[in-house]
Amino acid sequence: MRREELEHVIRACGDITVHYEFIIIGSQSILGSVPSPPASLTLSMVADIYPRGAPELAEKIDGAIGEGSRFHQTHGYYAQGVGPETALLPAQWASRVHRIQNPNTNDRIGYCLDVLDIFLSKAAAGRRKDQVFCTALLSYGYLRIDDVLTLVDTMPLDADAARELRARIRRWARSLT
Repeated sequence: MRREELEHVIRACGDITVHYEFIIIGSQSILGSVPSPPASLTLSMVADIYPRGAPELAEKIDGAIGEGSRFHQTHGYYAQGVGPETALLPAQWASRVHRIQNPNTNDRIGYCLDVLDIFLSKAAAGRRKDQVFCTALLSYGYLRIDDVLTLVDTMPLDADAARELRARIRRWARSLT
């Protein structure tokens, strides 16, 4: 997905829900802070999104421009309506979001996660595709491992899960050397 495609998704979500502000989570939220990232970071053709303050409207997004929809078939990308519980995020993530708002969004606002928060959410999920994405973020220098590890303590995890997450992150970082 490219930045202008995400802007199109934000605009379409606004038209569908008659809502003004949206939260974008998942890998394509990188387009908020890095408008033109390397292709390896934009392989996904789905934007995980929900209306800020009205996540119950995410179902409308899924139904209208979700996977397999006419929108998806026409444009080759789509939106997945999600909710705030979809991503495990560190405290204060909302204070670090990057705002996308312009004529291509029809002045609707998309709040994209910061790279640190994307990384931690993906690392907490721990799937193979998340590892690939996170190690790419590290290899391109979009974040520092020390900054990521510092935020682990603010994740909504018990002590064992936080320890496991730190170990996973360190393992992924070592795999780059």
